[in-house]
Amino acid sequence: MADINIRFWLYRIVSMIVRIGFSLFFRIRIKGRENLPEKGAYILLPKHQRWEDIPMTAFITPRPMFYIAKIELFRFRWLARLMIFMGGIPLDRENPMRSRNSFKAALKVLKRGDPLVIFPEGTYFANCMGPGHEGMVRFILSRSEDSNTFLPVGIQYQPNGLRTNVNIRIGKPVTTPPTRNAKPFLDSMMKEIERLSDLD
Repeated sequence: MADINIRFWLYRIVSMIVRIGFSLFFRIRIKGRENLPEKGAYILLPKHQRWEDIPMTAFITPRPMFYIAKIELFRFRWLARLMIFMGGIPLDRENPMRSRNSFKAALKVLKRGDPLVIFPEGTYFANCMGPGHEGMVRFILSRSEDSNTFLPVGIQYQPNGLRTNVNIRIGKPVTTPPTRNAKPFLDSMMKEIERLSDLD
C-alpha cells in the first residue's frame, strides 16, 4: 500500500509539473469527465494525433493511469524510466514474445482496478483517422474474465497564435459486448473517436 501511495503522489506531482510546462504552449479544454467511472478499471481509447497525446491523456483524471506504448518510445534510458514510472507498458509489435508479456501486463492492470490507455491507431495520424488495430482490444475481450468499460476519446489540436488549443472530448462509456467480437466493436469505437475529434 505504501508503494501505491508513493507512486500516486509522485504521479500527481510529475503530472502537475508537465501540465504547467504544457500551459506555455497549449490551452487544454477537457469535456466529458462525467463519463469516467469514479472507481474501478476502465479503458481509454484516444485519437493519436501527435506525441503530446500521451501526456495530454494524463490530465483527464488525477488517478494514475497505465499506457500501452510502442517500444520505440523506450529506446532511450532516461525516457524509458520516465515512461515506466508514468505507467508505460512497452509493446513490441515485431517480437511476439514481448508483445505477449505486454498483453499479460495489461490484464493485470485491469484486474487491479486501474485505468488503461490504448491508442487503437498504434501510431500518429494527424488530422485524419488511421486504421484501428484489434490486437490488444481483441486480447482483452477474449481473455478478461470481467466485463470492461471502454471510453472513446477525441483529441483535436487547433493552432491559435503562440498557444495551440487542445480539445479533449471523452465519449460515453461502452461495456464489453456480449459476443466479444473485436472487429465490429473496434469499428464502432473508431467512428466515435473520429466524431469526438471533429474528423467525421
